[in-house]
Amino acid sequence: MNGYRVAAIQMTSGSGVEANLAAAGALIAQAATEGARLVLLPENFGLMALSARDKVAARERDGDGAQQAFLARMAREHGQYVIGGSVPLESDDPARTRQSLLVYGPQGERVARYDKIHLFRFTAGDEDYDEAKTIVAGSAPATFDAPCGRVGLSICYDLRFPELYRTFGDIALIVVPAAFTARTGRAHWETLLRARAIENQCYVLAAAQTGEHPGGRRTFGHSMLVDPWGDIVASQAEGAGVVVGTVERDRLDDVRARLPALSHRTLAR
Repeated sequence: MNGYRVAAIQMTSGSGVEANLAAAGALIAQAATEGARLVLLPENFGLMALSARDKVAARERDGDGAQQAFLARMAREHGQYVIGGSVPLESDDPARTRQSLLVYGPQGERVARYDKIHLFRFTAGDEDYDEAKTIVAGSAPATFDAPCGRVGLSICYDLRFPELYRTFGDIALIVVPAAFTARTGRAHWETLLRARAIENQCYVLAAAQTGEHPGGRRTFGHSMLVDPWGDIVASQAEGAGVVVGTVERDRLDDVRARLPALSHRTLAR
């Protein structure tokens, strides 16, 4: 398969799970009408609450919950791969959740789970974030096979750790669901996405939260698809919407043939 249509969903999620899922469902349907066969939702698509503790209260048991049922239904109804950027799943610590990316196949079956490994910590002015207070870090990288090739899974802050992406091996696509803050997004978001695409010579699909959320938190938006040369194929700066583009195997093979950097690696593989 040469051309494979993919979509990143950009959202301004709030504190109501039901309303967020309704908004996500409409955008997934729009992506389907535009031919997307793989759809990526942003981090915290189901809940961007006033307090991080609210996410703990809304956690779901693995395999049972409103957000998981929604993702499975969307995948089945549209015959797509649907990737939930993160769902709060129960952990062994009752005060913390797992930040879990979940992938559902076209029949509605779950095909992959990835628990966020790198937990965000940032302080600047009146901004103070420490995900480790309410999230248990994962430890294992994860990929799955789609018609476009192997897909590597990551979430938001993982983007700053290139060693994670090297563990994936030969991949066609990296997904990055995120809720980057407006401040860090302005500084680093596009640069990091393009760097991950260039150094791994693959496509990068990034789905972001955008705008203002409960409690005054602001996220950066700028969802995009980046190609293996680092060129931005499609993007949306602000506002809820759908970014659709094509993963082209010929483009990936051409970049790797002209600049075979991956085969030139001499350190740890």
